Amino acid sequence: MSNAAVQTWYMTQRQLMVFARQPAYAIITLIQPVIWLFLFGGLFRKVVELGGFGTTSYLDYLVPGVVVMSALSSNMWAGMGTLEEIQRGTLNRFLTTPASRAALMNGNVVHNGLVTAFQSVIIVLLGLLGGADYPGGVVGIAVLVLASVLLGTVFGALSNALGMLVRERESIIGINTFLLLPLTFLSSAFMAPSQMPGWMRHVAAFNPLNWAMVAGRSALSEHPDWGVVSGRGGALLALAVAAVWLSIRTFRSYQRSV
Repeated sequence: MSNAAVQTWYMTQRQLMVFARQPAYAIITLIQPVIWLFLFGGLFRKVVELGGFGTTSYLDYLVPGVVVMSALSSNMWAGMGTLEEIQRGTLNRFLTTPASRAALMNGNVVHNGLVTAFQSVIIVLLGLLGGADYPGGVVGIAVLVLASVLLGTVFGALSNALGMLVRERESIIGINTFLLLPLTFLSSAFMAPSQMPGWMRHVAAFNPLNWAMVAGRSALSEHPDWGVVSGRGGALLALAVAAVWLSIRTFRSYQRSV
C-alpha cells in the first residue's frame, strides 16, 4: 500500500472516531430521509396509477430517490468541516508535517463516502420494513449504494473546494441552500420522467443526482439494463475523479496563500 493511501486512511480514521463519538448525529441525519420515505411515500402512493414508474408500489420507486437525496444533502456540507479545521488552525498545523496534501483532503472524502454507504444501507432496510421490494437483490442494492457514494464524493469534494475558496460559513450555507432543492426537484426523485414537463426531462438528463437514481433504479429492477447502469455509473465516476482532482488543486492553492 502506498504511503499516500496509508496517510489517507489515517486521516479517515481520525474523522471516523469523531463520528463514532457522536451517535446522536447519525440518528439526526436519518430523520429527514425517514420523513421523505414514509411521509412522501404515503402522501403520493397513488401517483403510480399515472404510469411510467415501472412498478405498482410508489415506495419501491421512492427508496432509490431518498438514498441518493440523502447522499447529496449530507455531502454538500463537507466544506463546513474543512472550514472549521481552517478556523481552528488544525489544517495549518498539518501543513507543517510531511503528510500528503492529497491525503489531507481525501481523508474527508473517504470518511463521507463510508458514512454515506452506512446511511444508504439503513434507508434501504427501512424501505424493506415499510414494504418495499427489491427484485434486483443484493447486487442491485450494492449498485445503488455505490452510485450514492460516487454522487456523495462529487459533491463532498466540490464542497471541500468551496470551503477552501470562500472560507465563510454564510457563503457555503447560501450556495448549498440554493442548489439543494433545484437539484432534487429537477430529477426523477419523486416523479417518473414520463410525467414530467419536457424541459424538466431535458434538464434532468444532465443532473448527476438523476444519473445515480437511474442507475440505482435500473439495478434494483427485475430486469436491469446494465448498459444504462454502466453508462450512468461511468459518468458519475468520471465526475467524482474530476471533483477530487479539483479539491486537491484548490487545497494546494490554499497552501500557497497561508
